[in-house]
Amino acid sequence: MARRTAPQRPGTRSARPITAGSALGAGSGTGAVDHRRPGAQPSTDGTIAAVGPREPCPCGSGRRYKACHGGRSRPAPVLRPFVGRRDEPDLVALRELVPSATAPLHLSTAHLGAHPEHAGRRIVLGTMLPQAAPALVRDDGEILVAMQTAVPGLDASRDIAGALLAALDATPGSVIDTPAASSPLLVSQQADGLAALPGLVDVLDPAPLEITVHDGFAWWLPSSEDTGGDATSQEVAAMLERANATVVPTVRLTSVPAAYWCHPGDRWHLRWSLPLAAPAGTGTSDDAQAEGMPVARSEETLLDALARLSAADQLTVGPGSRFVGFFRADGLVVPVWDLAAGTEASACEQPAVELLAAYRTALAEQAPLDAAQRRIRAGLVGRSLTLR
Repeated sequence: MARRTAPQRPGTRSARPITAGSALGAGSGTGAVDHRRPGAQPSTDGTIAAVGPREPCPCGSGRRYKACHGGRSRPAPVLRPFVGRRDEPDLVALRELVPSATAPLHLSTAHLGAHPEHAGRRIVLGTMLPQAAPALVRDDGEILVAMQTAVPGLDASRDIAGALLAALDATPGSVIDTPAASSPLLVSQQADGLAALPGLVDVLDPAPLEITVHDGFAWWLPSSEDTGGDATSQEVAAMLERANATVVPTVRLTSVPAAYWCHPGDRWHLRWSLPLAAPAGTGTSDDAQAEGMPVARSEETLLDALARLSAADQLTVGPGSRFVGFFRADGLVVPVWDLAAGTEASACEQPAVELLAAYRTALAEQAPLDAAQRRIRAGLVGRSLTLR
Protein backbone atom coordinates (compact mmCIF):
# COMPACT_ATOMS: atom_id res chain seq x y z
CA MET A 1 0.00 0.00 0.00
CA ALA A 2 2.88 2.37 0.68
CA ARG A 3 3.95 2.10 -2.95
CA ARG A 4 0.52 2.99 -4.35
CA THR A 5 -0.18 6.49 -5.48
CA ALA A 6 -2.47 8.50 -3.24
CA PRO A 7 -5.69 8.13 -5.30
CA GLN A 8 -5.39 4.31 -5.11
CA ARG A 9 -5.10 4.08 -1.32
CA PRO A 10 -8.25 3.07 0.50
CA GLY A 11 -10.01 5.92 2.30
CA THR A 12 -8.25 8.74 0.46
CA ARG A 13 -9.69 11.32 -1.87
CA SER A 14 -8.72 11.49 -5.47
CA ALA A 15 -6.08 14.09 -6.11
CA ARG A 16 -7.43 17.37 -7.40
CA PRO A 17 -5.56 20.55 -8.19
CA ILE A 18 -5.86 23.41 -5.72
CA THR A 19 -4.75 26.76 -6.96
CA ALA A 20 -2.07 28.36 -4.85
CA GLY A 21 -3.50 31.30 -2.96
CA SER A 22 -6.98 29.77 -2.76
CA ALA A 23 -8.76 28.99 0.52
CA LEU A 24 -6.79 25.76 0.87
CA GLY A 25 -3.61 26.83 -0.85
CA ALA A 26 -3.22 30.29 0.68
CA GLY A 27 0.16 30.92 2.21
CA SER A 28 1.78 27.88 0.59
CA GLY A 29 4.21 29.87 -1.51
CA THR A 30 4.71 27.74 -4.64
CA GLY A 31 2.73 24.88 -6.05
CA ALA A 32 2.48 21.10 -5.73
CA VAL A 33 4.92 18.45 -4.64
CA ASP A 34 5.13 14.79 -5.41
CA HIS A 35 3.77 13.48 -2.10
CA ARG A 36 5.06 10.00 -2.91
CA ARG A 37 8.62 11.13 -2.26
CA PRO A 38 9.43 11.89 1.40
CA GLY A 39 10.67 15.43 1.88
CA ALA A 40 9.56 16.48 -1.60
CA GLN A 41 9.55 20.19 -2.33
CA PRO A 42 6.73 22.15 -3.96
CA SER A 43 6.77 22.26 -7.71
CA THR A 44 6.27 25.39 -9.75
CA ASP A 45 3.16 24.46 -11.72
CA GLY A 46 0.91 26.61 -9.48
CA THR A 47 -1.15 23.79 -7.87
CA ILE A 48 -1.22 21.82 -4.61
CA ALA A 49 -2.55 18.27 -4.79
CA ALA A 50 -5.21 17.11 -2.31
CA VAL A 51 -4.24 13.92 -0.49
CA GLY A 52 -5.47 11.84 2.44
CA PRO A 53 -6.13 13.82 5.63
CA ARG A 54 -3.44 11.97 7.62
CA GLU A 55 -0.77 12.14 4.94
CA PRO A 56 2.00 14.76 4.81
CA CYS A 57 0.77 17.98 3.27
CA PRO A 58 2.07 18.39 -0.30
CA CYS A 59 3.18 21.94 0.51
CA GLY A 60 6.27 20.51 2.20
CA SER A 61 5.50 21.87 5.69
CA GLY A 62 5.90 18.46 7.31
CA ARG A 63 2.44 18.64 8.89
CA ARG A 64 -0.47 16.34 8.14
CA TYR A 65 -2.71 17.53 5.34
CA LYS A 66 -5.76 17.94 7.63
CA ALA A 67 -3.77 20.22 9.95
CA CYS A 68 -2.30 22.29 7.13
CA HIS A 69 -3.93 23.05 3.77
CA GLY A 70 -6.70 20.50 4.31
CA GLY A 71 -8.03 22.23 7.42
CA ARG A 72 -11.50 23.71 7.33
CA SER A 73 -11.75 27.33 8.36
CA ARG A 74 -14.51 28.40 10.74
CA PRO A 75 -15.26 31.83 12.20
CA ALA A 76 -14.11 32.14 15.80
CA PRO A 77 -16.72 32.91 18.49
CA VAL A 78 -16.73 36.41 19.94
CA LEU A 79 -14.84 36.46 23.24
CA ARG A 80 -16.72 39.40 24.77
CA PRO A 81 -20.16 39.62 23.15
CA PHE A 82 -21.47 42.37 25.47
CA VAL A 83 -18.47 44.71 25.36
CA GLY A 84 -19.59 48.32 24.99
CA ARG A 85 -22.54 47.95 27.37
CA ARG A 86 -22.22 49.62 30.77
CA ASP A 87 -23.99 46.60 32.28
CA GLU A 88 -21.73 44.02 30.64
CA PRO A 89 -21.01 42.23 33.97
CA ASP A 90 -24.73 41.84 34.69
CA LEU A 91 -25.44 40.62 31.15
CA VAL A 92 -22.74 37.98 31.59
CA ALA A 93 -24.31 36.98 34.91
CA LEU A 94 -27.79 36.68 33.38
CA ARG A 95 -26.42 34.46 30.64
CA GLU A 96 -24.17 32.25 32.78
CA LEU A 97 -25.06 32.48 36.49
CA VAL A 98 -28.65 33.44 37.20
CA PRO A 99 -31.45 30.89 36.68
CA SER A 100 -34.45 33.24 36.65
CA ALA A 101 -34.43 37.02 36.24
CA THR A 102 -36.02 39.70 34.09
CA ALA A 103 -35.30 43.27 33.02
CA PRO A 104 -37.38 45.66 30.89
CA LEU A 105 -35.74 46.69 27.62
CA HIS A 106 -35.92 50.02 25.81
CA LEU A 107 -35.00 50.44 22.17
CA SER A 108 -32.32 52.91 21.18
CA THR A 109 -33.13 56.30 19.73
CA ALA A 110 -31.35 55.39 16.50
CA HIS A 111 -33.42 52.22 16.07
CA LEU A 112 -36.70 54.01 16.79
CA GLY A 113 -35.74 56.71 14.31
CA ALA A 114 -35.36 54.07 11.60
CA HIS A 115 -38.38 52.02 12.79
CA PRO A 116 -40.96 54.31 14.36
CA GLU A 117 -43.51 51.51 14.20
CA HIS A 118 -41.64 49.79 17.06
CA ALA A 119 -42.21 52.66 19.48
CA GLY A 120 -44.27 51.79 22.55
CA ARG A 121 -43.63 48.04 22.38
CA ARG A 122 -43.26 46.33 25.77
CA ILE A 123 -40.10 44.20 25.81
CA VAL A 124 -38.77 42.07 28.65
CA LEU A 125 -35.37 40.41 28.74
CA GLY A 126 -35.41 37.10 30.63
CA THR A 127 -32.87 34.46 31.45
CA MET A 128 -34.71 31.53 29.84
CA LEU A 129 -38.03 30.89 28.09
CA PRO A 130 -40.09 27.70 27.70
CA GLN A 131 -38.46 25.17 25.37
CA ALA A 132 -35.33 27.38 25.48
CA ALA A 133 -36.89 29.55 22.75
CA PRO A 134 -34.95 32.67 21.73
CA ALA A 135 -38.04 34.90 21.98
CA LEU A 136 -41.83 34.92 21.95
CA VAL A 137 -44.63 37.43 21.43
CA ARG A 138 -47.62 37.27 23.74
CA ASP A 139 -51.16 37.66 22.44
CA ASP A 140 -51.18 41.24 23.74
CA GLY A 141 -48.01 42.08 21.81
CA GLU A 142 -45.57 42.00 24.75
CA ILE A 143 -42.19 40.53 23.75
CA LEU A 144 -40.08 38.19 25.88
CA VAL A 145 -36.43 37.72 24.82
CA ALA A 146 -34.13 35.07 26.30
CA MET A 147 -30.48 35.31 27.32
CA GLN A 148 -30.05 31.54 27.52
CA THR A 149 -30.97 29.47 24.46
CA ALA A 150 -30.53 25.89 23.31
CA VAL A 151 -28.13 26.47 20.39
CA PRO A 152 -26.13 29.70 20.69
CA GLY A 153 -24.19 31.14 17.79
CA LEU A 154 -20.84 32.87 17.55
CA ASP A 155 -21.96 36.08 19.27
CA ALA A 156 -24.56 36.08 22.05
CA SER A 157 -25.22 39.81 21.67
CA ARG A 158 -26.08 39.47 17.99
CA ASP A 159 -28.17 36.35 18.69
CA ILE A 160 -30.28 38.21 21.26
CA ALA A 161 -30.59 41.27 19.04
CA GLY A 162 -31.58 39.08 16.08
CA ALA A 163 -34.29 37.34 18.13
CA LEU A 164 -35.57 40.71 19.35
CA LEU A 165 -35.77 42.16 15.84
CA ALA A 166 -37.58 39.04 14.60
CA ALA A 167 -40.06 39.32 17.47
CA LEU A 168 -40.72 42.99 16.71
CA ASP A 169 -41.86 42.01 13.22
CA ALA A 170 -43.75 38.85 14.28
CA THR A 171 -47.49 38.59 14.81
CA PRO A 172 -48.91 38.30 18.36
CA GLY A 173 -48.91 34.76 19.69
CA SER A 174 -45.73 33.81 17.82
CA VAL A 175 -42.75 31.87 19.11
CA ILE A 176 -39.41 32.84 17.54
CA ASP A 177 -37.62 29.56 16.91
CA THR A 178 -35.31 30.55 14.06
CA PRO A 179 -31.60 29.60 14.18
CA ALA A 180 -29.23 31.90 16.03
CA ALA A 181 -28.51 35.02 13.98
CA SER A 182 -24.76 34.44 14.36
CA SER A 183 -24.75 30.72 13.62
CA PRO A 184 -21.66 29.80 11.54
CA LEU A 185 -23.78 28.86 8.52
CA LEU A 186 -25.66 32.17 8.45
CA VAL A 187 -22.52 34.19 9.12
CA SER A 188 -20.76 32.51 6.20
CA GLN A 189 -23.56 33.73 3.93
CA GLN A 190 -23.03 37.36 4.95
CA ALA A 191 -20.66 39.37 2.79
CA ASP A 192 -19.29 41.19 5.86
CA GLY A 193 -19.64 38.28 8.28
CA LEU A 194 -20.51 39.18 11.87
CA ALA A 195 -19.97 42.87 11.19
CA ALA A 196 -23.16 42.89 9.10
CA LEU A 197 -25.32 41.82 12.08
CA PRO A 198 -26.62 44.27 14.72
CA GLY A 199 -25.89 43.66 18.39
CA LEU A 200 -27.44 44.81 21.66
CA VAL A 201 -25.29 47.95 21.59
CA ASP A 202 -27.02 48.91 18.32
CA VAL A 203 -30.67 48.21 19.17
CA LEU A 204 -30.96 48.99 22.91
CA ASP A 205 -30.86 52.19 24.90
CA PRO A 206 -27.43 52.46 26.59
CA ALA A 207 -28.84 52.85 30.13
CA PRO A 208 -28.00 49.92 32.45
CA LEU A 209 -30.65 47.25 32.94
CA GLU A 210 -32.95 47.24 35.95
CA ILE A 211 -32.72 43.58 36.92
CA THR A 212 -35.20 41.65 39.04
CA VAL A 213 -34.21 38.17 40.23
CA HIS A 214 -37.09 35.71 40.68
CA ASP A 215 -37.44 32.51 42.69
CA GLY A 216 -39.33 30.82 39.86
CA PHE A 217 -40.65 31.24 36.31
CA ALA A 218 -44.09 32.65 37.04
CA TRP A 219 -43.13 35.61 34.85
CA TRP A 220 -43.50 33.31 31.85
CA LEU A 221 -47.27 33.79 32.16
CA PRO A 222 -49.26 37.02 31.78
CA SER A 223 -50.42 38.40 35.12
CA SER A 224 -54.02 37.56 34.21
CA GLU A 225 -53.29 33.94 33.35
CA ASP A 226 -55.30 31.42 35.34
CA THR A 227 -53.40 28.17 35.88
CA GLY A 228 -56.31 26.23 37.31
CA GLY A 229 -59.33 24.63 35.76
CA ASP A 230 -59.08 23.19 32.25
CA ALA A 231 -56.56 20.65 31.01
CA THR A 232 -54.42 23.26 29.26
CA SER A 233 -54.04 25.32 32.43
CA GLN A 234 -53.18 22.21 34.40
CA GLU A 235 -50.51 21.34 31.85
CA VAL A 236 -49.07 24.85 32.14
CA ALA A 237 -49.06 24.59 35.92
CA ALA A 238 -47.21 21.26 35.72
CA MET A 239 -44.65 22.79 33.34
CA LEU A 240 -44.07 25.69 35.71
CA GLU A 241 -43.71 23.34 38.66
CA ARG A 242 -41.04 21.35 36.84
CA ALA A 243 -39.19 24.50 35.80
CA ASN A 244 -39.37 26.04 39.26
CA ALA A 245 -37.88 22.89 40.78
CA THR A 246 -34.64 23.55 38.86
CA VAL A 247 -34.16 27.11 40.15
CA VAL A 248 -31.24 27.63 42.52
CA PRO A 249 -32.13 30.33 45.09
CA THR A 250 -30.29 33.45 43.92
CA VAL A 251 -30.15 37.06 45.14
CA ARG A 252 -28.50 40.06 43.49
CA LEU A 253 -26.67 42.22 46.03
CA THR A 254 -27.83 45.83 46.19
CA SER A 255 -24.67 47.43 47.61
CA VAL A 256 -22.31 46.51 44.74
CA PRO A 257 -22.88 45.85 41.02
CA ALA A 258 -23.14 42.38 39.45
CA ALA A 259 -22.61 40.31 42.63
CA TYR A 260 -24.94 37.34 43.13
CA TRP A 261 -25.52 35.21 46.23
CA CYS A 262 -26.77 31.68 45.59
CA HIS A 263 -27.68 28.60 47.65
CA PRO A 264 -27.26 25.37 45.64
CA GLY A 265 -28.16 22.37 47.78
CA ASP A 266 -26.30 22.50 51.07
CA ARG A 267 -23.76 25.11 49.89
CA TRP A 268 -23.74 28.91 49.93
CA HIS A 269 -21.77 30.93 47.37
CA LEU A 270 -21.14 34.48 46.23
CA ARG A 271 -20.18 35.05 42.58
CA TRP A 272 -19.12 38.49 41.40
CA SER A 273 -18.80 39.42 37.72
CA LEU A 274 -16.01 42.01 37.46
CA PRO A 275 -15.68 44.54 34.61
CA LEU A 276 -12.69 44.83 32.29
CA ALA A 277 -11.61 47.72 30.10
CA ALA A 278 -12.76 47.52 26.51
CA PRO A 279 -10.11 46.16 24.12
CA ALA A 280 -8.20 48.74 22.13
CA GLY A 281 -9.81 49.62 18.82
CA THR A 282 -13.40 48.85 19.83
CA GLY A 283 -14.31 52.51 20.19
CA THR A 284 -16.02 51.97 23.55
CA SER A 285 -15.32 53.70 26.85
CA ASP A 286 -15.15 52.38 30.38
CA ASP A 287 -18.51 53.70 31.51
CA ALA A 288 -18.68 51.11 34.29
CA GLN A 289 -16.75 53.66 36.36
CA ALA A 290 -19.96 55.70 36.48
CA GLU A 291 -21.67 52.78 38.23
CA GLY A 292 -19.18 52.94 41.12
CA MET A 293 -17.20 49.88 40.02
CA PRO A 294 -13.47 50.21 39.21
CA VAL A 295 -12.48 48.82 35.83
CA ALA A 296 -9.32 46.74 35.46
CA ARG A 297 -7.17 47.66 32.46
CA SER A 298 -6.71 43.98 31.61
CA GLU A 299 -7.22 40.51 33.04
CA GLU A 300 -3.56 40.53 34.15
CA THR A 301 -4.03 43.62 36.31
CA LEU A 302 -7.27 42.20 37.70
CA LEU A 303 -5.55 38.96 38.75
CA ASP A 304 -2.67 40.96 40.23
CA ALA A 305 -5.20 42.83 42.37
CA LEU A 306 -6.82 39.60 43.55
CA ALA A 307 -3.39 38.20 44.45
CA ARG A 308 -2.56 41.32 46.46
CA LEU A 309 -5.85 41.09 48.34
CA SER A 310 -5.41 37.39 49.03
CA ALA A 311 -1.88 37.89 50.36
CA ALA A 312 -3.21 40.60 52.68
CA ASP A 313 -6.12 38.40 53.88
CA GLN A 314 -8.58 40.93 52.44
CA LEU A 315 -10.14 38.69 49.80
CA THR A 316 -13.18 37.90 51.92
CA VAL A 317 -16.91 38.63 51.91
CA GLY A 318 -17.65 38.07 55.58
CA PRO A 319 -16.82 35.78 58.50
CA GLY A 320 -16.36 32.17 57.47
CA SER A 321 -16.13 32.98 53.75
CA ARG A 322 -13.36 31.46 51.65
CA PHE A 323 -12.20 32.56 48.21
CA VAL A 324 -12.10 29.40 46.08
CA GLY A 325 -11.04 30.73 42.67
CA PHE A 326 -12.54 32.23 39.57
CA PHE A 327 -13.88 31.28 36.16
CA ARG A 328 -14.06 33.17 32.89
CA ALA A 329 -17.40 33.72 31.20
CA ASP A 330 -17.99 35.76 28.04
CA GLY A 331 -14.56 37.34 28.42
CA LEU A 332 -14.95 38.48 32.05
CA VAL A 333 -13.47 37.16 35.29
CA VAL A 334 -15.97 35.91 37.90
CA PRO A 335 -14.47 35.26 41.37
CA VAL A 336 -16.29 32.75 43.60
CA TRP A 337 -16.47 32.53 47.38
CA ASP A 338 -17.73 29.72 49.60
CA LEU A 339 -19.81 31.18 52.42
CA ALA A 340 -20.34 29.90 55.94
CA ALA A 341 -23.35 27.60 56.31
CA GLY A 342 -26.56 29.55 56.67
CA THR A 343 -25.12 32.85 55.41
CA GLU A 344 -27.89 34.99 53.94
CA ALA A 345 -27.41 37.45 51.10
CA SER A 346 -27.94 40.42 53.42
CA ALA A 347 -24.90 39.36 55.47
CA CYS A 348 -22.67 39.82 52.38
CA GLU A 349 -23.67 43.42 51.66
CA GLN A 350 -21.32 45.30 53.99
CA PRO A 351 -18.34 42.94 53.49
CA ALA A 352 -18.81 43.35 49.73
CA VAL A 353 -18.63 47.14 50.09
CA GLU A 354 -15.40 46.82 52.09
CA LEU A 355 -13.95 44.41 49.56
CA LEU A 356 -14.85 46.80 46.74
CA ALA A 357 -12.88 49.59 48.41
CA ALA A 358 -9.87 47.29 48.93
CA TYR A 359 -10.13 46.08 45.32
CA ARG A 360 -10.06 49.66 44.04
CA THR A 361 -6.88 50.31 46.04
CA ALA A 362 -5.27 47.06 44.83
CA LEU A 363 -6.00 47.93 41.19
CA ALA A 364 -4.27 51.26 41.61
CA GLU A 365 -1.11 49.64 43.00
CA GLN A 366 1.73 49.84 40.46
CA ALA A 367 4.53 47.98 42.27
CA PRO A 368 5.46 44.50 40.98
CA LEU A 369 4.12 41.50 42.89
CA ASP A 370 6.40 40.07 45.53
CA ALA A 371 7.26 36.37 45.75
CA ALA A 372 4.29 35.44 47.95
CA GLN A 373 1.85 37.32 45.76
CA ARG A 374 3.24 35.69 42.62
CA ARG A 375 2.74 32.23 44.16
CA ILE A 376 -0.84 33.09 45.04
CA ARG A 377 -1.48 34.44 41.56
CA ALA A 378 -0.08 31.28 39.96
CA GLY A 379 -2.37 29.19 42.15
CA LEU A 380 -5.39 31.25 41.11
CA VAL A 381 -4.64 30.83 37.43
CA GLY A 382 -4.00 27.11 37.85
CA ARG A 383 -7.45 26.57 39.39
CA SER A 384 -9.35 28.75 36.92
CA LEU A 385 -11.99 27.51 34.50
CA THR A 386 -13.36 28.98 31.27
CA LEU A 387 -17.03 28.51 30.40
CA ARG A 388 -17.67 27.95 26.69
